[in-house]
Amino acid sequence: MSSLLLLGLIGFVGFLCQWFSHRVKLPAILFLLIAGILLGPVFSILDPNALFGDLLFPYISLSVAVILFEGALTLKRSELNEIGRPVRRMVTVGVAVNGSLMTLATHYLMGLSWELSALFGAIMVVTGPTVIMPMLRTVRPKPKIADVLRWEGIVIDPIGALIAVLVFEWIVVQQSTAEISEIFYVFGGTVLVGLVVGLVAGYLFGLLLRNHFIPERLQNFGSLAAVCLVFALSDSLMHESGLLAVTVMGMLLANMRDVHIDSILEFKEDLTVVFVSALFIVLAARLDVAGFVALGWSALLLLIVMQFIARPLKVAVSFLRSDFTWRERALVAWIGPRGIVAAAVSAVFALRLEDLGVVGAEKLVPLAFMIIIGTVVFQSLTARPVARLLKVALPKTHGVLIVGANPLSIAIAKAFERAEVDTIICDTNWDQLRNARISGIKTYYGNPSSDHGLMHLNTSTYGYMMGLSNHFEYNLTQASSFREEFGARNVFVLPPNQSSERFKRHVSSAKNSGRILWEEGTAYTKLKKRLNDGEQIRITDLSDAYSYAEWRQDNESALMLFALKPNGDILFNTTEGRFIVESGYKLFYLSNKPDRANKPERLEQSSNA
Repeated sequence: MSSLLLLGLIGFVGFLCQWFSHRVKLPAILFLLIAGILLGPVFSILDPNALFGDLLFPYISLSVAVILFEGALTLKRSELNEIGRPVRRMVTVGVAVNGSLMTLATHYLMGLSWELSALFGAIMVVTGPTVIMPMLRTVRPKPKIADVLRWEGIVIDPIGALIAVLVFEWIVVQQSTAEISEIFYVFGGTVLVGLVVGLVAGYLFGLLLRNHFIPERLQNFGSLAAVCLVFALSDSLMHESGLLAVTVMGMLLANMRDVHIDSILEFKEDLTVVFVSALFIVLAARLDVAGFVALGWSALLLLIVMQFIARPLKVAVSFLRSDFTWRERALVAWIGPRGIVAAAVSAVFALRLEDLGVVGAEKLVPLAFMIIIGTVVFQSLTARPVARLLKVALPKTHGVLIVGANPLSIAIAKAFERAEVDTIICDTNWDQLRNARISGIKTYYGNPSSDHGLMHLNTSTYGYMMGLSNHFEYNLTQASSFREEFGARNVFVLPPNQSSERFKRHVSSAKNSGRILWEEGTAYTKLKKRLNDGEQIRITDLSDAYSYAEWRQDNESALMLFALKPNGDILFNTTEGRFIVESGYKLFYLSNKPDRANKPERLEQSSNA
């Protein structure tokens, strides 16, 4: 194949892997590695060394720099204070415990030098949200467990990468000089240059953003250009300091006052998907099958040490004196797959160390990839059964995720909460969420279907999605995103505010996105007017003494919204036709008449009389 065709193939195969990952709810890294191995060692279609030539190492290095910068943007000091003692321990004391045990195991099982073993141990402390989040959506553990695992993956990315970079620089310095004083001098200089360049670049770029010197439409491009320049500049001033510089730059930007990086972070998340997809296909294509075989049974023993010794011990130390039960701690100890940062950083370090002639450096990449594949496959297959065995998996979810913050959605969320149905309202407008927050309703500020939403919004407790914003097309977009996760029959949108003929066309086009709620005359503007006119969402309990037919006679003008079954399932009234309700259901409806929930009691009293 020509070089042009190979580049196009890498991009398209990367997309297919990401798409398939989304469909089956497994980490994309697994399919990217398999695709790369098939294209490279198995069928010999892709040879990255021949395709990229001298640009291979700069390409991999810049890709890793962007990945580390994006991870560092998520490390906010305020959030670190809010995540709770167990997570803080996991990313501090737990990192030390896990890294030390993996260092010892790597040295004695694999025969690597102490320096390389320490580097591998540092690399293996990183989990990462890109492998944790798909697994959590499949496992669906209790919310407190999901929150711990999610925050560990987000916070530990930049911390683990920073530790690995420092260990790597120490090894490189040792290779260039044997004098201990000079080792400390060069290492200190490397760290100092990385810190200074990262801090200065981050502060200056933050000032540009804070004072709006960069137009909003150029902020994303400017941040990418700045990261590439800072990495190259720092590496030119002091070799191997570039990764430290971009990590420090990202951390500083994330914690500067009055610097809004939400759009940059979202852009970097999207860009990271592109970089990661291409990078891992290229890295996997460079793997030597003989290198995997040469690792032998010792590598399998190392995987067992990580899964059954290092991870459980880390969790045991981190969760001392916490309110987590032993069952909850056990599941946290079971789930800890390695992912993107571990593979990318190990590849960059291995290439550099091989050039320096470090003995054993060629084992880093196949060993890291074997650990990644092993943890992802093993935990993906076993985590859900283990969660059920430990009785910490959620049953069938009945919560409702609402898109759009407005008087209608807030009224519906309040009605759900009266019936003890877990509810959250999502919106990209901070001001519109204010009333929901004041009412005590759980909220998420951002696009729930974005990468940021996938990482920070725990959807495992929700089983339904309602698009209640005043933008019909936006509701359809969100419905399409959640259709696969919640199921086609559990995703609903408001009808459009259009004429009858256009409404029918909209309904036809919406069938592949979400089910249309209620009826043709219930667009957002009309429902809002009914609320403004004094109508309220009311709840009535049906029973043998007070049937649905009697309720309908009493509430001819009421708009039936949905019904709550005794088992917690919710039946939504849609344009497809009214559902069948029975005794024991709770009816939710919009009406200006008083709530008739106590009528059955009055009927019983009159009957007894």
